[in-house]
Amino acid sequence: MKLQVIISFLLFTSLENASAQNAYVKLGQKALMDGDFKAATLQLEKACLIDSTNANALWMLGYSYYHSENYKKSIAAYTKELLINPTDATAYYYRARAKSFLGKDDQLSPADKEKYLIGAIFDLTKAISIDPDGTKNRYYQTRGIAYREYGIFKLQATGRYFDKARGINSLKASINDLEKVLTDNPDRPDISSLIDLSRQKLGEALARRY
Repeated sequence: MKLQVIISFLLFTSLENASAQNAYVKLGQKALMDGDFKAATLQLEKACLIDSTNANALWMLGYSYYHSENYKKSIAAYTKELLINPTDATAYYYRARAKSFLGKDDQLSPADKEKYLIGAIFDLTKAISIDPDGTKNRYYQTRGIAYREYGIFKLQATGRYFDKARGINSLKASINDLEKVLTDNPDRPDISSLIDLSRQKLGEALARRY
């Protein structure tokens, strides 16, 4: 008899938790769709506290953190989501975007900047391997920009973080990625501008005596 009571209690508690989580997820999703990302994070955080294995809630939480400019928490949320769903290209994409923003933070040490910039390139490469087309080459475009940012960092860094060869190779990789995007989307003048900027930085690097 006692066992039946315990089982009934556990089932009731489980259903109650699931109901609460669903309510938080729905509220968070609505706030996200309305563009109120701070409200979305509050609801989705509650949902993930109840069930930290809900990949959908974790994805929306990472997205909401990202648009609230809380990049470290966005990275953490997407990292958890990817442990559950390791073939989610969009999660790699937004985690890379968050890392790119942190990699440009001048308050960070060179070691942390390099970690985030390389991490962004790694995540975008992973996204491309999962979904090569990536909504009209968005992943290639973003990686092309990430390669440029990393190349500039390696060329401007001091001490052991300076690496002319790696900086030049990263700028060349940037151009290659962006040229692929332009080939597939010839009506994109914005991509031409991005290529010109990477070529300019490469020309400066080749001409400069370090």
